[in-house]
Amino acid sequence: MRITCAIIDDEPLAAALLESYAQKVSYLEPCGTFNSAITAMRQLREKPVDLIFLDIQMPELSGLEFAKILPARTKVIFTTAFSQYAIDGYKVNAIGYMLKPIAFEEFQTACNKALQLFSEAASSSVASTAESPIQQDGFLFLKSDYKLIRVNLADVSYIEGVKDYVKVYFDNGIRPIMSLMSMRKLEECLPKPEFMRIHRSYIVHMTKVNMVDHQRIVFDTTYLPISDSYKDDVNAYLDSHTLV
Repeated sequence: MRITCAIIDDEPLAAALLESYAQKVSYLEPCGTFNSAITAMRQLREKPVDLIFLDIQMPELSGLEFAKILPARTKVIFTTAFSQYAIDGYKVNAIGYMLKPIAFEEFQTACNKALQLFSEAASSSVASTAESPIQQDGFLFLKSDYKLIRVNLADVSYIEGVKDYVKVYFDNGIRPIMSLMSMRKLEECLPKPEFMRIHRSYIVHMTKVNMVDHQRIVFDTTYLPISDSYKDDVNAYLDSHTLV
């Protein structure tokens, strides 16, 4: 496995040291060293990387502030000379924290942890791509009023959880149907990322989304909220299809 990475540190000597370390780690692919988060932002927006070694205390834009605007797929290992930032670092889901001066052994340990996390994520992704008959054929049957009703996935706009039931909405004039089933069970059967959980009560067919307004997905006059629990995945999907 190869992990693309970037280094952001406003101290040139510290940045150069980390770059030399990265070049020694066989599975790292260095893609840029920057002395400013602002400069890095321009390039990394066009060419995202898997992992960033990020200094916390920098002028203009701190590492903590920068980490908050990164796409969900990009992981961060913080570097700093100040131990009091450790807790703040983990608040933005950093996977590692290194205190300067950084020895190569410490750098290697942090990288190995990142490699393990990326490997586990890749294995999970491969497992989830094994298509079920429902995903292969593009339809399923749901029980409703003692009948089995065929649901073509291509016709589904979104799904709502209503207590112990799911309510499936369509975009072609078909009336919604209700079925006694958990949202989790239905979610596991649906192809991803075409169908994405955006809220405890909603699964959306993302290819049918025409508008997103203030963290809400809009279907005609219906506004579906994107909850904090799912916003990172949803925003990452939207970012991957957005030109800015």
